[in-house]
Amino acid sequence: MNPSASLSPAILAGLTIIPMTIALGQLLFKIASQRLSATGKELYMVLFDPVMILALGIYGGATLIWIYLLKFVPLSYAYSFMALTFLVVPILSIFFLGETLNLKYWIGTALIIAGLTIIQS
Repeated sequence: MNPSASLSPAILAGLTIIPMTIALGQLLFKIASQRLSATGKELYMVLFDPVMILALGIYGGATLIWIYLLKFVPLSYAYSFMALTFLVVPILSIFFLGETLNLKYWIGTALIIAGLTIIQS
């Protein structure tokens, strides 16, 4: 049975947006880490960094929406959407952090997306 056949467009959109939101939170966590490293402050000081506070807020908001979505979707189906973070996080890291990725990474990502496609069909 394909659960997506009975889900509203809003629920499907939410399942797609949550990994994007989580990816944004990951990017902000990295930026907060870099800021902490640049200042040489102790680890606990990251809790007072505005970027870290924003990242935690995004994660918290995404978690609340995720809990709401799980009312309508089996966890095994919903969680497969989290595989999108394997694509979105690296793309954000390329554009915003200047990171580079090799061909092996992109092949692995393609395999993950192929698996996601199979699960959702």
